[in-house]
Amino acid sequence: MPIENHSLINEFPEHKSAIQDLKLHDTHFKKLYEEYHELTHNVEKMEQEIVPSTTLEEEQLKKHRLQLKDTILSYIKSHSVASADA
Repeated sequence: MPIENHSLINEFPEHKSAIQDLKLHDTHFKKLYEEYHELTHNVEKMEQEIVPSTTLEEEQLKKHRLQLKDTILSYIKSHSVASADA
């Protein structure tokens, strides 16, 4: 079964330039971005059975990644609003 691409730019293509800008200029966003991609990498290793895991462990990581993705989207949107107001 093919693994989906969960990169942030793939998840939020409409926010590509904001993601790139924040990644370069906002240290807090960069940390969130790196954490998200590390989680995604770990989930992919579990899905590909490269790393042994239980279904519960995999589901917990996926839930954490989803929560982080929501946080990141809120951050991007607040940045976009702030940029539009400037």
